[in-house]
Amino acid sequence: MIYAFCNQKGGVGKSTTIYHLARAAVLKNLRVLVIDADPQGNVTRALVEDVQGDDIVLADALSYRTTDTLSDILVPGIWEGLTVAPTAGDKLSPVRDELVSTPNPGRESRLRVQLDAIKADYDLVLIDCAPALDTLTLNALTAAEGVVIITQSKQWSLDGLALLLDNVDNVRAYYNPRLTVAGLIVNLHEANTGAGRHWADELGSAATARGLRLLDPIVPKRQAISDATEYGHGLDQGDSKTRPLADIYAALLTQLMGGKTND
Repeated sequence: MIYAFCNQKGGVGKSTTIYHLARAAVLKNLRVLVIDADPQGNVTRALVEDVQGDDIVLADALSYRTTDTLSDILVPGIWEGLTVAPTAGDKLSPVRDELVSTPNPGRESRLRVQLDAIKADYDLVLIDCAPALDTLTLNALTAAEGVVIITQSKQWSLDGLALLLDNVDNVRAYYNPRLTVAGLIVNLHEANTGAGRHWADELGSAATARGLRLLDPIVPKRQAISDATEYGHGLDQGDSKTRPLADIYAALLTQLMGGKTND
């Protein structure tokens, strides 16, 4: 299963969500590939011990200027069962511009073609997208089977949902007819505020109206979640207050996998 994690706004916790879902997946004995298609490279820094700016990375696999492929740039992640297609330095931004300017056909399918050659080696592929519908995100959506929308229980999240879904519809129409919206994950939720509860309800209503699945449970805003990402730990490795948070991502993973794990 191949999922692209998207939102056209940054700061919603896409990389953190992928990090904890990857941890939940390897704990279920799944073979996991994480592809970092965000020039910020946050998920690479979290999941790979050491990537240097001069290493071959995702940008090299997507560029027309090299012969490197996706399989050439893969590196082990910090946990057994995890592989990462990393990014480092500022190499993805120039490739994004290269893909815009190139006259070559199939520029939106560079990632899909290379992923097709290796996807049988993995049970789950998670693609971290840039917070924009650029050529990098277009490549991710063209390669994916499903889109997971990471959002927050705030008004601007509701306002941007329709635009994001319209863009997904365009990708489905022109590049990837198999693409579906796998669901919405409400992240960084502040259940103790009236605004948080209100906008969570509004997002639920909007999802129902569009025939979308709101994945359960909602992810609360907790310092322990971001701390675990920063220090390279799983939530399951924490204390009695932290370990129950791991169950949230295990439940989300089960929904995304349709109950299919290797337990």
